Amino acid sequence: MDISNILGKQLIGYQELADGTEYFHSVDPATGNESPIRFYKATSTEVNMAATLAESAFTSYRKKSGGDKSTFLLKIADELAENKALLVSVCGAETALPQARLEGEVGRTINQFKLFAELIAEGSWIDARIDTAIPDRSPVPKPDLRSMLIALGPVAVFGASNFPFAFSVAGGDTVSALASGCPVIFKAHPAHPKTSELVGKAILNAAAACGLPAGVFSMIHGDGPSIGTALVTHPAIKAVGFTGSYKAGKSIMDAAFRRPHPIPVYAEMGSSNPVFVLPRALKQHHSAIASGYIQSLTMGAGQFCTNPGLLIYQDDGAQDNEVFLGTLKEGISQATTHALLTESIETAYSRGVSERSSNPALAILASNLASEKHPIPTLFSADHTVFSKDPSLEEELFGPSGIVVAIPSKNELLQFAQKLSGHLTATVHATEEDLVEYKELFDVLEQKVGRVLINGFPTGVEVSHAMVHGGPYPATSDSRSTSVGTAAIFRFTRPVCFQSYAASLLPEELKNENPLGIWRIVNGIRTNK
Repeated sequence: MDISNILGKQLIGYQELADGTEYFHSVDPATGNESPIRFYKATSTEVNMAATLAESAFTSYRKKSGGDKSTFLLKIADELAENKALLVSVCGAETALPQARLEGEVGRTINQFKLFAELIAEGSWIDARIDTAIPDRSPVPKPDLRSMLIALGPVAVFGASNFPFAFSVAGGDTVSALASGCPVIFKAHPAHPKTSELVGKAILNAAAACGLPAGVFSMIHGDGPSIGTALVTHPAIKAVGFTGSYKAGKSIMDAAFRRPHPIPVYAEMGSSNPVFVLPRALKQHHSAIASGYIQSLTMGAGQFCTNPGLLIYQDDGAQDNEVFLGTLKEGISQATTHALLTESIETAYSRGVSERSSNPALAILASNLASEKHPIPTLFSADHTVFSKDPSLEEELFGPSGIVVAIPSKNELLQFAQKLSGHLTATVHATEEDLVEYKELFDVLEQKVGRVLINGFPTGVEVSHAMVHGGPYPATSDSRSTSVGTAAIFRFTRPVCFQSYAASLLPEELKNENPLGIWRIVNGIRTNK
């Protein structure tokens, strides 16, 4: 592939179409310069074509073996690896993200495909369960029962602005849906359409090389309120994956639930990821914690869904607390950032900082006013009691800004935690003694978030089998799921039970002889025999 491959059209099956007349351009956020390429917005006819093709492709794709789907995912990984330099170059020019960050993100995305390929090749993830018949059981015979997870159907995926690879066209929603056996229709984010098209074509190249049906993957451009709604409400779509703002996510949820046949929406919608600093940890490590917090808060200009927007500490009036605040002030006043991803994100951040600056319940602790052309890193302070009066202070402000909250006692700190809404993460800095004394805090936090960290910072999400990137509403639309790690595959599946089935009709995974050698629960015992 090269940049001449970018045509600005919809990728529908193996076709490139542009039947509409409305279009937009890719913009370099660092310079404001527009790309000359026109990216045409999809028409309702094109949305219908993509959905109909996906529905048709599902009939055969869902029946592909774990080995066949694994080969497909590995081929996508190969396509991304072969075109890594081009992808990073193009993406840098339309996101202003640093080269090292983008190279790392492409590597993460490639490894994510390899991890899912390994999972589905092994096969035990489908949770096969077998209860054999007991025909002479009294008072009624027991039938033969066998169950496993199967794919839901075509999935609509909406990519994020802030991770142009890992949460975009070839991101976690796409790979987990494809791994489960579901075709994907991806709605590209307008913040990086050139990158999206190149990645979309890499996926289609892999699909063609594997002989997969047209419609196993499609990608369209367009506005969320119109094209997005048309996609979500199409009867062929059986689930939705979304990463973005609360407003957009809630709109998609509402549209999906209003359908004659509602469908699940797995939306990640933002979080301020509270960080708690307990007394002994503050006394012993105040400077290191403060410096680490500023680094995490301003990393990537604060454009992370795990950005720690709340810093809570217990203020006992000790001198260490003043040193802690002083380190925070110094760190934020010297923090450097880069251009935000889009003009709308820049506008929203500036408006949010302005509104907080004029809020009498908040005080500006420190900011870096020298950041004239970039978002101004800003740290506010607030009394803990104002959050119950103004819950909006707990909401995410997307960018390098946070609120420092001083709380005078353990009981009040616990009460503050109990009143938190849902978040993706919560972090606690503590010594061994703190962990014992504040055990109740952890009991509270595990009810509030999807991931609890000790003595670290939430930015940086490991792609693994055990990762949970989710949390209670409003951080996500469904607290039972994760959008990162191999457990993300379960979002796009449902269980089916086969009762008294003929052996010739059973899936390979449920046959007595276990030809795939997967782990199953047979009559209550876990075995691979």
